[in-house]
Amino acid sequence: MSRLEAKKPSLCKSEPLTNERVRATLCVLKGILTSSYGPSGRLKQVHNGLGGCVCTTSQSSALLSNLPVTHPILKILTTSMQNHVSCFSDCGLFTALLCCNLIENVQRLGLTPATVIKLNQHLLSLCTSYLKSESCACRVLVDFSSPQRLLCLVRSIVTSKPACMLTREETDHISALVLRAFLLTIPENAKDRLVLGKSIIVPLKGQRVLDSTVFPGILIEVSEVQLMKILPIKKSDAFKVALFCASLSGDLSDTGDGTVVVSSRVSLENAVLEQLLNLGRQLVSDRVDLVMCQKVIHPSLKQFLSVHRVIAVDRVGAALMEPLSKVTGTQPIGSLGSISPSSYGSVKDLCPAKFGFKHFLHLIPNEATICSLLLCNRNDTAWDELKLTCQTALHVLQLTIKEPYVLLGGGCTETHLAAYIRHKTCNEPESIFKDDGCTQTELQLITEAFCSALESVAGSLEHDGGEVLTDMKYGHFWSAQAESPSVVHWPDLLSRCGCGLYNSQEELHWSFLKTTRHPFAPQTCLPHEATGSTNNLTLDCFTAKLSGLQVAVETANLILDLSYIIEDKN
Repeated sequence: MSRLEAKKPSLCKSEPLTNERVRATLCVLKGILTSSYGPSGRLKQVHNGLGGCVCTTSQSSALLSNLPVTHPILKILTTSMQNHVSCFSDCGLFTALLCCNLIENVQRLGLTPATVIKLNQHLLSLCTSYLKSESCACRVLVDFSSPQRLLCLVRSIVTSKPACMLTREETDHISALVLRAFLLTIPENAKDRLVLGKSIIVPLKGQRVLDSTVFPGILIEVSEVQLMKILPIKKSDAFKVALFCASLSGDLSDTGDGTVVVSSRVSLENAVLEQLLNLGRQLVSDRVDLVMCQKVIHPSLKQFLSVHRVIAVDRVGAALMEPLSKVTGTQPIGSLGSISPSSYGSVKDLCPAKFGFKHFLHLIPNEATICSLLLCNRNDTAWDELKLTCQTALHVLQLTIKEPYVLLGGGCTETHLAAYIRHKTCNEPESIFKDDGCTQTELQLITEAFCSALESVAGSLEHDGGEVLTDMKYGHFWSAQAESPSVVHWPDLLSRCGCGLYNSQEELHWSFLKTTRHPFAPQTCLPHEATGSTNNLTLDCFTAKLSGLQVAVETANLILDLSYIIEDKN
């Protein structure tokens, strides 16, 4: 018998953020995230030293899920960001960077955690109140009668993922397809409650991106031999459909710990096959045209159905069961017994289709909100990244239906918000003193740390050593190329602000982003004409960014408030 090892005492560490190793690890994580941020972010290759697949990406969802972290503080941060991304799909890097910047900036101040947390929460409430207000100059209303702003939003998401490796033409093509796929999921006759459909992404790797396309209905991949057996498909009216979630292979289900007692005169295989053929006779009798099964159909049953001109498709998989049920109006059948007539559904038409080296059976619905996005890219790595990007864009569009607003992107919302908060706390500090019981010096210090954190996120968009600036009228973000002359006429070097709304030919004055400047009131109440006249705005999802702002501040507060870490080493 092996000797039992004595239980080790738990390891208790006080003031974890004062530990140099913890600070250095946070700094490394921040560096990884900063260098991945934005359209010109650098790609990361994440792989296991013991082998396995290599992940090439700059997306937060892929980075955070593949980065192994062990320290409790890093686990809090990465888990919080992953929860945000799982709910909203977008703004993961923004959230993580803002959180890291807040922790780093506040640590230098030497203020008590209680004071920092109170003031951070107050500044957060100022931000959220302003972003939700009608006077907000970085929030734009989405007009669903015109697709232009939605297209700008999708294009902004696609261009921010460089690992997709798309050209300008390919970016425009994919953006238009994603928007079209989303619009196909919106029911035409929605009444009180809007229930969106679903876009199914169908992979086609090794083909040109420009070959990607969208189809209403569902594409089911089949072999060329199988497709030839069911051709030609001709019918004047709708096709009657039966959908099975139970296996039709004839195998016995797992009996667990029980036993099956069979008479010596009974052939179990023949009995099951007879039951399957009886099921086939009922399907033929009920004039079913198409039988689909999530699992396997027995070859004898397939042959029987084929003789009676019933199309049989098996191995459709669990992922397609819900969309198939919606498209056809069927109730998935889970037994081999008698089938209720109400379980059947129908489709308008069936068509064979061939794309690249793959063959498909195209189910065209009567009226449904399901579509198939046939997605192509040159290789597996680029396709995986493009699939994740399209899923993000589709989810963001769904969020925009619920809250029909977008925020100006390209760093402009962050710098504008920083300018607004600085001006607000400088000109109306009394209400904060009264509510939070802090001194004016403490308020100024935390305000500067908070606003610098926002501006640092915007500055992270510049990866080539260029100058980052903000204008003193709108508070928008501007970037100039590296190695600018010491004496410079900024309108000659700058073209448009980060979001693309304003150009440098207006009468503007600029200031370097990381320099001290007197607080100013950025122009509020964004004029409708300003956004209506620009077709190439860079936009962010309002819901995702607002949530990211809240998650970043609350996670930073949680980490700053940690006094002890207790680890069980057993």
